[in-house]
Order: sequence, then C-alpha cells, then structure tokens
Amino acid sequence: MKLSHFKYPLPKNLIAQVPSTERDVCKLMVLDRKTEKIEHYRFRDISDFFEKGDSLVLNNTRVFPARLVGNKERTKAKIEVFLLRELNSNEALWDAIVDPARKVRIGNKIYFDDDKMWCEIIDNTTSRGRTVRFNYKGDLYKVAERMGLTPLPPYIKRDENKNDKERYQTVYAEHIGSVAAPTAGLHFTTKLLSKIERKGVKISNVTLHLGLGSFRPVDVEDLYKHKMDSEYFEIPQLTAKNVNETVDAKKSVFSCGTSTTRALESSFTTTNHLKAMKVWTDKFIFPPYDFRIVDKLITNFHMPESTMLMLAGAFAGRDFLMYAYKQAMKHNYKFYSYGDAMLIL
Repeated sequence: MKLSHFKYPLPKNLIAQVPSTERDVCKLMVLDRKTEKIEHYRFRDISDFFEKGDSLVLNNTRVFPARLVGNKERTKAKIEVFLLRELNSNEALWDAIVDPARKVRIGNKIYFDDDKMWCEIIDNTTSRGRTVRFNYKGDLYKVAERMGLTPLPPYIKRDENKNDKERYQTVYAEHIGSVAAPTAGLHFTTKLLSKIERKGVKISNVTLHLGLGSFRPVDVEDLYKHKMDSEYFEIPQLTAKNVNETVDAKKSVFSCGTSTTRALESSFTTTNHLKAMKVWTDKFIFPPYDFRIVDKLITNFHMPESTMLMLAGAFAGRDFLMYAYKQAMKHNYKFYSYGDAMLIL
C-alpha cells in the first residue's frame, strides 16, 4: 500500500461546515464487506443492525477548548497557542502548536487573561510545534474551559459559535484530554443508545485522548515508513469483560470510530481476547491488517491520505472503500468531522 492509493478529489461543497440539525438524522451509508453491497439509511436506523449479545464500544474522551489566544510580549502581536497535551503537571509544561509560528522564538512570552497568565516558549519541536511552560500552577483544563476556544478542524471555514461547544462533543464524553472529537460518536443520542441497550447490547467505553498523532499528515509514499505519534488510552476491566463475553458467544463487537478501534486492536491477547490496560499506543493500521477484536466499524468520511482513511480501508478493503467514497459524493454525503456516517459490516 502506498500513500497515493488513498488520494481522492473532494468538492469543497461536500465538506460539512455545520453539524446536522439533530445528531442522529445525518445520513448513514452501510457497507457489507461480504457482498460489497451499499445501502443508504439515516443514522438513527443503526440500531437495526445490532443483535442481543453484541457489544458496542465507545471512546468517552472529552474535548477541551484547547485554543488559547494571547499577545506576545512587547509587540502585542496576536498569537494562538493550541494545547496538545500536558507533559509535566508539576512544571506546567505543555506540548503545543503556535500560530503564527514565525513570530515566536524560544524565550518569548505570550500573555493571556488580562496578563494574569502567561506561557514561555521553551523549545521547538516541529515547524509550528513548541514546548511551553505556564506560570499558572493550577488545573489548566479549568482555565481552558473558561477562556479557550473549541478546537474546530481547519477545514471548517468559520468562527466557533455557542453550538459548537455542545455539538463538537459526544453525549457520553467523560474524561477530559482530547483536542479533537471522536467524530463517529457525535451522531449518537442518549435516546438512541438506550434503544440499542434495550436490545441486549453491552455498551462499554475506552478512553483514548486524541492528539496530533491521528491527524499528523503522512509524508512518505511507503506507508511502512510512517511513524504515528503516541496517544494514551485506557481499557477498563468491565469493558474487557463485556467484549470477551461477546467474543466467546460469537457475537459482534461494534467499534465506534478509528480511535476506539486503535485502542481495541492495541490490546488483544494471543487468544484474540481483549486485555484491560492503561498504556500509550503508536499503532498504525493500514492494509493489509488482520483485525482481532473489531467485527463491525462505525466511522465518518475521512480526509484523503489520512491515517483514519487508511484504517477504514484496512477494514472494508481499500478498493471497496474508495468505491463507496465515490458513491457518497454521488449521493451528496457530507464529509469530515460534522459530516455523515458509515457502518462497515
């Protein structure tokens, strides 16, 4: 598999700029891997594809308002500091992206919140990446909730609004730490989840905090040479128990999203059972790949040449998936974070 195998043209008008009027009314494309048949539904119809004894696994990470806008010392130039992950809580060290990066040097300070709080640039990590140290020693997540902006992806060409704080978050979000939403889960409502659970489906959670790793561009043609950034995840004992009972009963494990799938596929035993753990993963899934835990995948329509698209291609089969994407364009499906959904059986 080469990077160019996952390139496709997408009209700009198909990139969703706003969420659907209701979470579960978006379109749902259903792909059957065995028959290579494609059908079209609404997302709320997804409950029809579950059976008693199946498992649905969700990523309950919570997005925080990771974009802090401040002013550079002396020049007062406007600088955005996009927080990626906390490196050391005792020293208030964070991995971040600054914009515009050309205006920021090591040793510069950026002031926020009427100059009560500031960060100093400690090191350069990538072209725009920086290590920063804050003077604030408390819980920076709480500060971000008060003064930060929702980290909408750059392909959403508009300013944040109040609706984004709710809609760029799953209804089951719990553990704060992500700078991007696990977008396949944005379509679920509490009512729809209850309907699925009443069918006798075990609903379980993993926690994988989405950072830059999932979204860093692949810049090598040979996919074997791409290195994923590590991301932290947790699989609770109860989730492992529920999934393993489903495996033993020969029922289906539904994984909601590529982040959930990476966590599950990073944690299987030699007997293809799920193992509870709290670790980091840099697992990169692309074709060909033998999935050990996940039987059915719920996902969105992803960017060309992205690692999420490659994972979906490994699951559906690259040729079938790219054909499905052409059909999605033909039927006016919306793409990316606020777009429509896909279920791969």
